[in-house]
Amino acid sequence: MMMVSNDGRGGAMIDLLPEGCIANVLSLTSPGDACRLSLVASLLRSAAESDGVWETFLPSDYMDIMGSVDPTPSSPWSKKQLYLWLSDNSLIIDNGTKSFSLEKWSGKKCYMLAARDLSIVWGDTPQYWKWTSLSESRFSEVAELVSVCWLEIHGKIKTSMLSPNTTYAAYLVFKSTEEAYGFEYQPAEVTVGITGGESETQTVYLDPDTGHRQQFQIIPRPGGVFNRIRTRMLRPFASISRQSDSRYPKARGDGWMEIQLGEYFNEDGLVKILISVRRYRHWAEPHKSGLIVHGIDIRPKENK
Repeated sequence: MMMVSNDGRGGAMIDLLPEGCIANVLSLTSPGDACRLSLVASLLRSAAESDGVWETFLPSDYMDIMGSVDPTPSSPWSKKQLYLWLSDNSLIIDNGTKSFSLEKWSGKKCYMLAARDLSIVWGDTPQYWKWTSLSESRFSEVAELVSVCWLEIHGKIKTSMLSPNTTYAAYLVFKSTEEAYGFEYQPAEVTVGITGGESETQTVYLDPDTGHRQQFQIIPRPGGVFNRIRTRMLRPFASISRQSDSRYPKARGDGWMEIQLGEYFNEDGLVKILISVRRYRHWAEPHKSGLIVHGIDIRPKENK
C-alpha cells in the first residue's frame, strides 16, 4: 500500500509524482485499497477515479462476458461505475442460464448456475418436478420438487471462467414450501470436485430446522420393505462443534437459503468442476417434496 506522510515534506513529495505514475501504483493494489487511498489526498483521489486503475480491477474478459448481454450497462459509465454496478448486481448471461457478478473488495468472479443449467434427475417429468416462476428469483424459472424418493442434482462449470489462484465455495440456493416434507433428519451427500478427478464429499442437511432441534429427540426411521417405524436417539446437538455448522442451511440476504456443498482451489483454470447434491440409498427411502431449487452459487470463499 502507498504510504503518504502527513507532514509538509510528505505532501510535497506526493505532489511531485505524475498522476499517471500514481495511477500505476494504485492499479497494483486492490479495489478496497484504491477507495481508501482516494480519501488521503486530492491527487490520489483523482488517480483512484481513473479508468486506467479500474480497468485493471475488472476481469480481463469482462467485455466478452458483457458482449452477450443486450443492452449492455457499460456504455455511459466510467470503469469504476461499471465495477461497482457488477459488484452490487447480477448480470444474467448465457441465455438466462447463469448470472455473473464481482466480489466487491477483490474483483473476483462470481457465478450462479440457474436451475435450468443443472442436471436434475427426472427434472422434466411433471410427476416429480415442476418448473415455475418466482418474483424473488433472478432467473425466469425455478425447479419445484413435487415428489421423489431419489434426489440427485448435478452442475458443471469450466474453471477457466473463474478467477485463477482463488479458493471457491459452491452453495445450493433453495427454499422450502410450507408443505415440504421428507428432509427432516435425512442427510444429503454433496460433492465438489474435478470432472474425472478428485472430489470432496460431505454430508449436509437440507431441512433448515434440523440444526435447531432440542438436544435429545426420538425420531422415526424407515425400515424394511413394509416401511415399519423404528426409532433412534440423536446425539446431543450441544456436542456438535462450530466447524459442523456448515452442514445446515443459512439464510441469505435475498430471502433464499443456502447450504455449502464444498470448496475448490482454482489454480490453472483448464478443467471442469463437478458439483452435485445426492441423496439416495434404496427405493424404500421416504419420499420428499417441497424443495424449490434456485441454482448453485459459486463464489470466492470468505476469509474468516
